[in-house]
Amino acid sequence: MQNITLIGAGNIGKLHAANIAAHPRSRLVNVVDIDPANGESLAAAYGARSSSLESALGDPDIDAVVITSATSTHADLIERAAHAGKRIFCEKPIDLAYERVLSCLETVKRYEALLFIGFNRRFDPNMAHLKSSLDSGEIGNLELLTICSRDPGALPIEYLKISGGMWRDMTIHDFDLARWILGEEPVTVHGVASALTSDAIRDIGDIDTAVVTLRCASGRLAVITNSRRAVYGYDQRVEAHGSDGMLAVENVPKSTLVKSTQEGVIKQKPKDFYMDRYPESYRIEWDRFLNACEGQEPPAVHGWDGERALALAEAAYESLATGKMINVS
Repeated sequence: MQNITLIGAGNIGKLHAANIAAHPRSRLVNVVDIDPANGESLAAAYGARSSSLESALGDPDIDAVVITSATSTHADLIERAAHAGKRIFCEKPIDLAYERVLSCLETVKRYEALLFIGFNRRFDPNMAHLKSSLDSGEIGNLELLTICSRDPGALPIEYLKISGGMWRDMTIHDFDLARWILGEEPVTVHGVASALTSDAIRDIGDIDTAVVTLRCASGRLAVITNSRRAVYGYDQRVEAHGSDGMLAVENVPKSTLVKSTQEGVIKQKPKDFYMDRYPESYRIEWDRFLNACEGQEPPAVHGWDGERALALAEAAYESLATGKMINVS
C-alpha cells in the first residue's frame, strides 16, 4: 500500500484524488493546497487530511507525492520531494523554461528519485492498441503519423496568459504521443501557426491554430494539427500510415447511437473534453505509477520524456519566429 500526498486541489487534482482513493494499492493520506479551504474540502471527500507541504514531505509514512498544482510550482516541488526521498508523480510539464527542466532533472538524478511524468494519452486503451499493432508489424513500416488534437474551446484567458503558449501547454501532449508512436526521436521541427479563433488570444501574443511537422532520421514524418476551437466537440484522432496499410484511432462519441432516416444518417458528437475522453487513461496511468513505486517496472514515462517534449515545443516556437526548419538533438 502506497501512502500518498496530493499537492494541488484543482480540477486535475480532484481527478487524481479519486483514482488514488479508488485503487487497492494506494491511500490518499493528505492534500496540500495553496487555498486551505480547497485542500480541506478535497481531503474530507476521501477521508484524508489537509496538510502543510512541510509536514507532508517530512512525514516518513508518506511514500509518494502527486503534483497537480500550477505549472510554475512543478520543478521546485519535484526537487523538494526528491530531497525528502519521496517517489514523485508530476503532471506535465515539468516547467515552461527548458533550462529549468534540465536543472530539475539533474536534482532528481542526484537523489536517485523515482519521477513519473503525467503524459496520460500513452495509456489510453485505443492509443495503446494502435501502438501495439504498429510495433507488431501489422501495417509494415510506419511512414507517416498524423495527430489531430483540437479543443472544443479555449481555456480562460487568465490561464492562457500564464500557460506558456499553446505548444508548451496543449501540444506538449501531442509531442509526447508522437515520440512514443514513432519509436524514434524527431531530428527536425517545422511549425506554422496563427491566432484565428479569438482576438483575446491574439492580443496576449498566443496562437490557437497550428501545424507542426516532425521528421526523424529514418525519414518518418509526423504531422500535428491543433486548434483551440472545434465546435463539434473534443477532436482526438490519430492515423498511422505504413507500407502495408493504415491504423487509425477515431473520436470517442458521447453515445454509439446512430439515427438513420430518409433525410440521412446522424452520429453523435465526440465527448466534450479530456476528462470525458480519457478517464481510463488516467486510471491505467496511476496503476503503472504504482507498479514503478513497487519495483515491478521502471517508470513508463520518465523525466527525460518531459524534457524531450518541451524541446520539441521550443523548436516549434523557434521555427515560427524564423520561418525555418529547426534541427533538434
